[in-house]
This record gives sequence, structure tokens and C-alpha cells, in this order.
Amino acid sequence: MRNIKILYQYDGSSFMGFQRQPKQRTVQGEIEKSLFRILGEKVDLISSGRTDRGVHAVQQVSNFFTTVNIPSDRLFYALSRNLPGDILLLQVEEVELNFHARFSAKVRSYCYCISWKKSPFEHRYKAYIKEKIESDEFLKILQMFVGRHNFQNFRLQDSTFSNPIREIYSISAKEVKDGMDIYIVANAFLKSQIRIMIGTALQVYFGKVEKNRIIRMLEESETEFPKYLANPNGLYLYRIEY
Repeated sequence: MRNIKILYQYDGSSFMGFQRQPKQRTVQGEIEKSLFRILGEKVDLISSGRTDRGVHAVQQVSNFFTTVNIPSDRLFYALSRNLPGDILLLQVEEVELNFHARFSAKVRSYCYCISWKKSPFEHRYKAYIKEKIESDEFLKILQMFVGRHNFQNFRLQDSTFSNPIREIYSISAKEVKDGMDIYIVANAFLKSQIRIMIGTALQVYFGKVEKNRIIRMLEESETEFPKYLANPNGLYLYRIEY
């Protein structure tokens, strides 16, 4: 038995999310189909995380087990040729049997790209906001998330992860032309957590909810709050560290 680790990127625009779904085009489904054509055996892809429909990945990490004795360089070549154009394979390597793309990961980071200039060429890759945002003021709001918190109110229902405690290590913002990129680094994330964090922060910034809404949502985990989801198209799985 061999454990193969793959590193890759994808444009999430045309996928129904990452996780395999019957009769739907997903990232996991496309990779597993390609591997079946090459290896002649079904594999169950284990991944660092699952992205929502429309979310992209600058760096995604997966691993799978196989009994087929094909060298890593030949597997890289074969898989690269079999994958669709919106998935780019970056690396293939054989790793120790105890490596697990999800459980071995220590740090995960995402980038959320915001633009206040409407563009037909970027609408799949940046979240359009009608009004310009002052990065310093918006970053002050986002800093409320930093630390170890109960993020029960910043998740969608997901039976895979029962524990809502997560630790945000840092949040930073970089100004770009007609927009900003927000980087969020944590030990792990819950389903749609970043989209709800950004969506709620935008509600606070534009004065649509009270200024202490984020603090309340973090502290009052038993209270039901409305969930504001930011658009998925501006979100990128950015880096996984082991």
C-alpha cells in the first residue's frame, strides 16, 4: 500500500463545490475519476478541507492510498494530462502511510478578494462591493475574530465537525487597485465560516447591524442570529501548512 500526496490549484467557478456528489461536477469527483482512469482502481481522496460552490484554491492538498506501483513522476504526468483545464496539478509525491491531508494540517489560510469596481472579467474571482471600504476601519472590525472562540454562530450545519471551537491566528488586509485582499490564518475552519465572518463584518461596517454584533455572536453561542454569507467567488483556499 502506498500513500500519495498531491498539491494542486483550481478555479471553483464551474464546480458544485469540492466534495464528491452524485451527478454533480465537483473537484473531488473530477480528480477521483481521473485517478481511476490511470490506476484502474477507485480511490477515496482525503483533503485538507472542503470548499463551497464557487470557491477557488491557490493551494489544496490531498492524499490517497493505492496498491499500484507507478512512480510519482509518471503519475504526475499522467494525472496532469487527465485533469480538466480548471484544475492544475502542482506536485505529486509518495509520503509516509500516517500522513493525512486533513488531520496532519497545522495551519490553514484563506484569502478573500474584494473589489468596488464592477468588471465582467473579474466577477467570478472577486466579490463586488458597491461602496469603497476603508481597509483600516474594516480591519478593526475583523480583529474581533482573532483568538480562540466558539464559532457556532459562524457556521452552516455540518455533521462532520461537531466541535465549533476554532482559533484565528491572524487577519491582515492588503490594499490593491480598486479593492483589497483579506488574509485569514487559523488552525482550521468550519463550513462556510469565512463567508459568514466577512458577511457579518460588512453588515457592521455599513451600519446595518449593531457595532457589537460580532462580539455577541461569539459570546452568545446559544442565541440564534441571522447569518450573512459573503459571495463565494472572492474566496480562495490560500495555503496549508504541515
